Parts: sequence; C-alpha cells; structure tokens
Amino acid sequence: MKFVNEYRDADAADRYARAIAAITTQPWTIMEICGGQTHSIVKFGIDELLPPEITLIHGPGCPVCVTPVELVDKAIAIATQPEVIFCSFGDMLRVPGSRGVEEREKDLLAVKATGGDIRIVYSPLDALKIAQTHPHKQVVFFAVGFETTAPATAMAVYQAARQEVKNFSLLVSHVLVPPAMEAILASPHNRVQGFLAAGHVCTVMGYTQYEPLVQKYCVPIVVTGFEPLDILQGVYMCVQQLESGRSQLENQYARSVRRNGNETAQQLMQEVFKIVSRQWRGIGEIPQSGLGLRDKYAQFDAQKRFDISNYAISEALLFQSITESTECMSGQILQGIKKPHECPAFGDRCTPEHPLGAPMVSSEGACAAYYRYRQWM
Repeated sequence: MKFVNEYRDADAADRYARAIAAITTQPWTIMEICGGQTHSIVKFGIDELLPPEITLIHGPGCPVCVTPVELVDKAIAIATQPEVIFCSFGDMLRVPGSRGVEEREKDLLAVKATGGDIRIVYSPLDALKIAQTHPHKQVVFFAVGFETTAPATAMAVYQAARQEVKNFSLLVSHVLVPPAMEAILASPHNRVQGFLAAGHVCTVMGYTQYEPLVQKYCVPIVVTGFEPLDILQGVYMCVQQLESGRSQLENQYARSVRRNGNETAQQLMQEVFKIVSRQWRGIGEIPQSGLGLRDKYAQFDAQKRFDISNYAISEALLFQSITESTECMSGQILQGIKKPHECPAFGDRCTPEHPLGAPMVSSEGACAAYYRYRQWM
C-alpha cells in the first residue's frame, strides 16, 4: 500500500534494531503513550527486535480504557430511558460498568440487546444529524477520547448552539495526555525513563505542552508515529538521549506534526471546553486532566439535562466509590506497572467476549492487543 509499506519495510526495521543495539550499554525503560503504538509494537513484534536491555511498557494511551466506571454507569442509566437515542463509538458498547448491583445492565451493548436505542456513530457530527432528524427524541453522544477527538466534539456543540438544536447533549469524558504523563512521572512506582509521545495528539496540539515535563523531570520525550519504522526510530532517538545523559523534546513524526499543531482546532476547543479534573479508570483523579463544557454551553451537558439519580443508579452508587472487578488489573496495566499477560485472569476469565475491564475491550487496549497477537505468552 502506497505510503504505508515503506514504513513497514522489514530490512529497514532490522537495520534500526541493530543500530539501537549498537548504542545501548545499559538497561532503559521507555513508555509509549498511545494505544495505536501499543498495537503496532505487539502486532509487528517490535519489542522482540530490540536488545534485551530495552523494555517497552504500555501507558494509559487508550481513551476507552481510561473512561471511569462511574461515567459508564451514567451512560447506561441515560441510555435506558425510552425517550433517548444514545450515540457512541463502537468500542464503548462493551466497556463494563459497575459490577456491584445485580439488577443493572453491565454495559451499553446489554442495554441495546434489551431494546435500548443505541447507535454506533463515527463522529459526534453524526449524532448531531440524528438529533436534527429526530426532534422528539433526546439524542446523547458519549464524548470520549484524547485531544485528537475533542475538536470534532467541540464542532458538534458549536454547530448545535448556532442551529439552536434543543434535543442534543453530550456525556463528556475527554482527557488530556500531558497531565497523565506527569502523574506517572510523579508516582513513587514510576519506572519510565523516556516517553514516546502520541503523534496524533501532537498533530492537533503541537508539542510545546511537553516542554515543562522534560525540564521538570529530566526525561526524554520523542513525538512518535504509529508504523513500525516510526516506533523504531522513536526508540532510537530516545535511547540516544538516554545514553548521552540528555533530556530533550524531539519530533520523529515531522511528516505530520508541527510545533504549534493545528491552531484552528485548538481555538475551537478553547471556545467550547474548559480544563477540569478528571477521573481515570484504574488510576484515580488527575488534576487538570480533562475537558468539560464551558458555562455558555452548559445546556448541552447530559449530566445536567438528565436527573440520573431518579434512574438506574442507586443511592449507594451515587455516594460511594464505584469499583470494577476485583480481578481486573487495568490500573496497573494502564500505568505500565504490569503487562497484560501477567494478569492471572488474562485469556481465561478475561477475554474480548467476556472482558473484566476496558483494556480487553477496546481496539486500542493493551490487553486486547496481547490477546490477539500474544496468546502464546
């Protein structure tokens, strides 16, 4: 395939692997922060090409995986209402909610199976169009994702406001990458010595936001693409810095990423969203790590539009901490403390058909990648 095969050339990959081995003199641990990179690493065996001194660990780079369980519970509560058309990306339908209440549906797919009007869309603008064609229904879009998908959500809200669409709202769970990286670096359990930053996020946001992290924590950060040669080159650039004692911000993905990113998209995001603290599934609250609707667009906030306490969520769930399966190790996996195959439930009690946690559901989840490509481990 033109413009793809050249980034998957086996001979070039082998040369990069040998070059990395030639400059490596001691153990280094590098984290990729994107689920797409994780799947490329596992699918193409990139980690197996590297010298044994280099350890790649997988960070919280899957937006579906980090959506908190309590927000999934709220999505289920809203979606069960007869006047609602609930729109979502496909991966979210299988993400389990709370396991604590027997009478409640456990995921959105179960709600759909019992008659809920749940529709898979490819863009929030698709959900807005559904709202315009069904004016007597309340249409809710489950807005998840990193900075990459936030501009499209912002555009949907902006258009809904301009067109005075009254029956459209969002359940917002957008999260930001740099605060999550800082939370990992500040953790007493941190093992990360260098980062491969997510190229698609930087396509929107640029990469100046990572400069404070490099300076504060003296850690190399390399903005990296998603194909095998992108990742190998990113690892090579990161190891070069580590071996020479440098900590700088570099851009491997120069064919797509510019220093200041897409400023038009950023302006739209700033118009619609404000920065808020956000819960991350398996990790907890990270300050200033999410996007929420500004007050001028509060009429599009589904949490304010629907009195969820009168629906399926019990008082106990509203006022106590909500937990997922005690067997699920998603928190440790999302922080790079454990790898999927180290979970006792992996591939046995936890599979894509019967997931215990979100990382086994999503197409970007680390557990799903290992299940698909590394069941032999």
